[in-house]
Amino acid sequence: MIYEDIHLTDEEAAKIVEESRKNRANDEHLVQPWAVKAWYDAPANLVMVQMRNGCVFGFPPREGQGLENATPEQLAKVSIEPSGGEAVHWEELDADISVPGVLFRLLNVRGWYARWMGSATSEAKAAAARENGKKGGRPRTRPAPARDKKDGAHPRIEAPAARRARNRNRITGGD
Repeated sequence: MIYEDIHLTDEEAAKIVEESRKNRANDEHLVQPWAVKAWYDAPANLVMVQMRNGCVFGFPPREGQGLENATPEQLAKVSIEPSGGEAVHWEELDADISVPGVLFRLLNVRGWYARWMGSATSEAKAAAARENGKKGGRPRTRPAPARDKKDGAHPRIEAPAARRARNRNRITGGD
């Protein structure tokens, strides 16, 4: 689609940009892993975090750097970083835990994400792989190396007998 006939005034363009910013700000809570509330659940021995989108998760204090030896009383004094909820903070322990960091680490996102996102299999992919196999495999990303015009051999690959003779000549000094 070509938009040649659209002509906007500066005021109209500014209004569109401002509406876009408002919409993005309204939806930001859905995509950013930010906390709005944190507390320590002593019976479960979990630091609980409520996200802006309403999800709640908990993690054991031993998983947070600086929290390993904290008492339940110290853990109960958790607060949200004033930076917008990107981290939870313990003033007395001088500990900050990144909310996205703890989520990614404890959920092992690095380990499963690539497999999950890249493991799409289908009959179409299997058929394409079979066809590529019939044609000699996956297409080359680089051109094939040049061949010697005499016998079609690769210039750097010698026949075993020629290689032995060349090595023997080096050692004996003969032709």
